Amino acid sequence: MHSEVFVTLSSGQEFTLDAEAAPKFTHEEARRWLDDEFLRLECEPLRASGKVLLADKVLTVAAAAGAKLLAAPEWSAQFAGATVAALARPVVRVDVPGMAVTF
Repeated sequence: MHSEVFVTLSSGQEFTLDAEAAPKFTHEEARRWLDDEFLRLECEPLRASGKVLLADKVLTVAAAAGAKLLAAPEWSAQFAGATVAALARPVVRVDVPGMAVTF
């Protein structure tokens, strides 16, 4: 089955990332990669409780990465691979303006 991650930053900025060509992560490796990027990009938790769900982490990392990192082949491949592995879904849609991650 084909794996892709679609990221919408705004109505004019949409990225289609091929997760098939991405590095293969285990669930734990994907979680760790997203954790590291969440910290490196200085993301903030979306919930007042401070709890960060995996989908929230994918959303905030994509938002913090912006067009610059999403357009960078190496980083976007890692993001796509980590996203599909962490969420255990072959197709993931990340809508930053809508604050939604759907499958």
